[in-house]
Amino acid sequence: QVHLVESVGGLVQAGGSLRLSCAASGGIFRVNAMGWYRQAPGKQRELVATTTSGGRTNYADSVKGRFTISIDNAKNTVYLQMDSLKPEDTANYYCYLNYKLLTSLGPRDTWGQGTLVTVSS
Repeated sequence: QVHLVESVGGLVQAGGSLRLSCAASGGIFRVNAMGWYRQAPGKQRELVATTTSGGRTNYADSVKGRFTISIDNAKNTVYLQMDSLKPEDTANYYCYLNYKLLTSLGPRDTWGQGTLVTVSS
């Protein structure tokens, strides 16, 4: 069974930095893409950043220039370096994985449990 383990978020002051990680395990044949989404209280879940296993990245406009996503294919782990954090970045951050099992016909998606990031002003 595929499993995602996210690092613990935390509380950081505005302007500070935080790094999230998410490791995937459980018989994955191929990772197609990994990424991060977030959901603030009272809002819908939104894209933060994604990366393919080949390193093609996509960022939400709100985080471009401040956040950097990277992937370690050998470890099936994705990282999100968050710099110049703002109070509006406060949210639960969810890891996302698109993958293929050896026995599956097509790609599948799964999500992490979420980790809370709080940015104080």
